[in-house]
Amino acid sequence: MKSAEQLVQRAGATAMTLEAVAKEAGITKGGLQYCFGSKDDLITALIDRWFAAFDCEVKEYSQSDDSPAGEARAYVQASSQIDDATSARMVGMLVTLLQSPNHLKKIQAWYARWMEKNLGQSEEARHIRTMLFAAEGAFFLRSLGFIKMSESEWATVFDDIKKLVPSAQAGRASFK
Repeated sequence: MKSAEQLVQRAGATAMTLEAVAKEAGITKGGLQYCFGSKDDLITALIDRWFAAFDCEVKEYSQSDDSPAGEARAYVQASSQIDDATSARMVGMLVTLLQSPNHLKKIQAWYARWMEKNLGQSEEARHIRTMLFAAEGAFFLRSLGFIKMSESEWATVFDDIKKLVPSAQAGRASFK
């Protein structure tokens, strides 16, 4: 899968064919198909890998606070991390969504799981939901290249998003 990610990062999502991924990995197309079956199965595995990596990153940031607000803060922190590989994954994911309703359902289910953690109508729950939406919106705008900004400006945007849920001074866990 690393070869598929590298190919998407270097040449774009449309370059991801079974032949190209096999060549990138130094294996035969048949060997790749034996492991993944089809291009659709490879894309599914990539999506699973991306979600697992993001969820692990969130767990790292929320080690000492597994409350809904703590997890949301960790989600925001993980969303603030964008590099070239992340941007390539986002473009690849969007291209994939245009090709397959099944992949869209998988992504919708992942987001639903995150939103279910913070359901409720309390003021804090509404702030948490707004914080997650703000982080996702900023992440998508930057990773898709729609906005350009310096790293320091980017950090400031996420500092402001993190302030949407009160910190420890108000009786809740603080950001890491």
